[in-house]
Amino acid sequence: MILDTRIDLHDLIDLVITALDARDPYTFEHSWRVAELSEAIAIEIGVSDEWVQLVHVAAHLHDIGKIGVPDFVLNKKGRLSEYEFRLMQSHSRIGANIAEKNPILKEISGYILYHHERWDGKGYPEGVSGMDIPLGARIIAICDTFDAITSTRTYRSCLSCEKAFDEICRCSGTQFCPEVVDCFMSLKDRVPDMLCSVNNDINHSAFTRQEDSMQARSILPDTAE
Repeated sequence: MILDTRIDLHDLIDLVITALDARDPYTFEHSWRVAELSEAIAIEIGVSDEWVQLVHVAAHLHDIGKIGVPDFVLNKKGRLSEYEFRLMQSHSRIGANIAEKNPILKEISGYILYHHERWDGKGYPEGVSGMDIPLGARIIAICDTFDAITSTRTYRSCLSCEKAFDEICRCSGTQFCPEVVDCFMSLKDRVPDMLCSVNNDINHSAFTRQEDSMQARSILPDTAE
């Protein structure tokens, strides 16, 4: 049966993202922040409410293909080798393939596939450029990079929001779509509060999942045969 309500769709997205959390907690949290920022940009651009929701869902799922990336690559602390980097790059195509199999998510598969493409055509997986990159992917690309810069990883420390904004502006017209960069910069004063809010939601979600897990373990001996 095809799901046809927003609640059903978001329940589905939460299930998929929670599965990714079991393998890579950073990607789980990252997807929440990228989704929040992407939705804000889409609203700022002035698109329909329906399309705003599509971008939000696509941003949540943009890294879902990392489920198919080997653990030795996904969790490596140092610099990736050329071979390992190619394996990591495969996540965008894997994610798009996953989305294409669902009638509802098929529309956003291109946003997932192209979110690592560059405005100048030097990205991956297909090297498309400019307006040939779907708008949803151009939005996610900026938010993905911004959050990566401002997040602490095993191989480097985070940088400030100010430095991340500077980097986004520096790469306007080369890595990023200039018009989308302008929209993102217009949100500059609101971004810290947005990130604070979404991080609170992430922490609450993590606490809830932990409580559910503890409860499940507590009843397991009584129900197991």
